[in-house]
Amino acid sequence: MPVDSGVHELVFVAHTAQASGAEKVMLDVIEVAVARGYRVRVVCPTGPLSARLPDSVGHLPIRELGLTGQRGAARVRAALVMLWRWLQAAIVLRKVSRGGRVELVVNSTMALPAVALSVPRRRSTVWLVHDILASRRQFVVARMGRRAVGRAVAVSERAAAPVRALGFEVDVAWLGVQWPVEAAPIVERRPPVIGILGVITAWKGHHVLLAAAAELPEVGIEIAGTALPGDEPYLAELRERAALPDLAGRVRFLGHVDPLVTVRGWDVLVSASVLPEAGPLVVLEAMSLGVPVVATDHGGNVTDDVALCVAPDDPVALGEALRRLVHDPQLRARLREAGRAHIAIRHDRSRTLPRMVDVLLGEYQREKVLP
Repeated sequence: MPVDSGVHELVFVAHTAQASGAEKVMLDVIEVAVARGYRVRVVCPTGPLSARLPDSVGHLPIRELGLTGQRGAARVRAALVMLWRWLQAAIVLRKVSRGGRVELVVNSTMALPAVALSVPRRRSTVWLVHDILASRRQFVVARMGRRAVGRAVAVSERAAAPVRALGFEVDVAWLGVQWPVEAAPIVERRPPVIGILGVITAWKGHHVLLAAAAELPEVGIEIAGTALPGDEPYLAELRERAALPDLAGRVRFLGHVDPLVTVRGWDVLVSASVLPEAGPLVVLEAMSLGVPVVATDHGGNVTDDVALCVAPDDPVALGEALRRLVHDPQLRARLREAGRAHIAIRHDRSRTLPRMVDVLLGEYQREKVLP
């Protein structure tokens, strides 16, 4: 049973139906909360995420709450639609919050306005921060949620900083992955295989990797993952680019895969996001396997002592880092050892996940040092 924190029910709120990195973390947190005896319900759109909820967890459907990037009149119409959806979601949240002893956990920045509309003065909500706030839109939405959020829990110090600057009380609870795991075999592949794994959407930078790989005829590229709804044209553009003479025959699109199985077959994993990320799980999974990582330098859980970090949206810099890594076995060996040590010390899921739940629920001592 849960400790007597005054909370008997947890209501998680997500803005999307998809099950990407942030949603996978939420599912892991829910598993621990259920095991501790909490009643759990999830407010989110119907889709892959709701289909993965445990049978004991209730699902309350809402509409998608993500904002799009239209301009002009289309942007105004989209904003009005989103305002209406936030109001509809707020009605759902107001109903589930009645009766007390309920804590809301917001898993999505874009769900914050709905929470603010549902509990405008209570400030009993915890915000699990997966994003590094960078755009004007993100800051506006975060400010909208300020009146309802009592505290925030960020998955990295880099993600915590802009949230603190907005006046939120913020703790940090690191992400984690399975540990220990068997290291990937050291194989001299010809050609070396460079992989990128995650949802296929433009801000993840797949196009940057293809532009870099066009200047590296000695490597093969594997793209694992599926396109988000609405991003099918981007995937089509990637396929068209991969068919051009400088890449033809060197790029494979794998679709949905088992990350740990697929990454074992790669010589290098790339995280090419052009927008800031707090700490991609797939990067941590690659490190746990001893697969060297090249990542854009956004901070988060990826630093230059455990990966090669390059400027975002810079195919020349990415290409130089990949060439250096492919041709330097000693560098690969150093990153392999550093990555696995980093996971063992800081990102072992058996420690980080219970800790994250403790911090979310306030069941921890502030004087303890976060892992």
